[in-house]
Amino acid sequence: MEAVTRPAPVKAPLKHFLDLDQIGAVELRRIVDQAAQWKQSGDRSKPLVDKILAMVFEKPSTRTRLSFEVAMKQLGGDVVTMTSADSQLSRGETVADTAKVLSRYVDAIMIRTTSVAKLEELAANASVPVINGLTDASHPCQIMADGLTLEEHK
Repeated sequence: MEAVTRPAPVKAPLKHFLDLDQIGAVELRRIVDQAAQWKQSGDRSKPLVDKILAMVFEKPSTRTRLSFEVAMKQLGGDVVTMTSADSQLSRGETVADTAKVLSRYVDAIMIRTTSVAKLEELAANASVPVINGLTDASHPCQIMADGLTLEEHK
C-alpha cells in the first residue's frame, strides 16, 4: 500500500496592524463592530486565553499602555511590558533580531516608537502579528477608538 502524502496546510498571511491605509474598509468596519459588540454586551468570553502580548515602549505612555493591558486581561490574555531600558535594542541589538526573539515567546507585539522604519522592520522580521501602538506618523489604534467613541455618542 502506497503512503498518502498530504499537502502542508495553507497558512493565512500574517496580519499586522501597522496603519489604517493598509487594511481594507470592510476589515476596519468589522474590527469596530466587534469592539462595539464586546463593549455593549459585557461579553466576558476569553478569546485570548493563554495568549501573550509583548508591549515595547520606546516612548512613554499612560493611555496606550493601560488600554492594551486592560484589554488583554479582559479578553483572557496577558502582557509583557518592555521599555528601552529593558531590552537589548538600546544596547545595539538589531530590530530584526529583537523581532525574531520576541516572536519565539509571545503571540503578538505592540510597539510604541518614533520610527515608522523601526515599526516596518519589526513587522518584516516577526513571525507574529505586530501592532502600531504609535509612531511619529500615525496612531491607528487611537483613531479606531476615537471612531468608536464618535459612533457611540452621535
